[in-house]
Amino acid sequence: MASKEDILEQLVEEFLIHRGYFVRHNIKFLPRKDHPDFVSKQDSNHSDIDVMGFNPKLKGPNRVWAVNCKSWQAGLNPEQKIKQIRENKIVSGREAWRGFRELVVPKWSEAFISSVKEATGEPAFTYVTAVTHLKGTPETWEQHPLFVAAMEGNPIKVVTLKEMLREVSGVLSSTVAGTEFGRTLQLFKAAGIDL
Repeated sequence: MASKEDILEQLVEEFLIHRGYFVRHNIKFLPRKDHPDFVSKQDSNHSDIDVMGFNPKLKGPNRVWAVNCKSWQAGLNPEQKIKQIRENKIVSGREAWRGFRELVVPKWSEAFISSVKEATGEPAFTYVTAVTHLKGTPETWEQHPLFVAAMEGNPIKVVTLKEMLREVSGVLSSTVAGTEFGRTLQLFKAAGIDL
């Protein structure tokens, strides 16, 4: 279950459940200690996959969604974020690439991919960036050559809070939802609040 503080992770969970996925949260990954580029001081703190969904009825990369949630109020501007990563800019007190280390640092990419395979048994997956909103086109992010290479050709997808809310609210019935967030959405709907 997602922590109560991260609403975006809870929405991702509800979204994936409605699509038939089993869900886990906070799957840890770390570069292997015998990697030639491993630096103990920099690489000893785990990163994590915020939400992982596994759908046994699907085949190929859509069977597994590995989701990195970014609850930024300003949303994601792909061109700006790629520029910040490329130029090693400091954003919110740290280097911009650190929020996407699995997309830009090979030892972290390898660790991410290994973690997905270890958790699901699947070599193919879809890397998803879930965001509050998107400023620009998703293709700028989804088709960025560095990211595509880092994920070894596995598809990259951006999903927004609005897309997920619309889909989930459209399929909610009056049967009590399976998650707290789903139940909250049902109550909003019952109150006549348009989502």
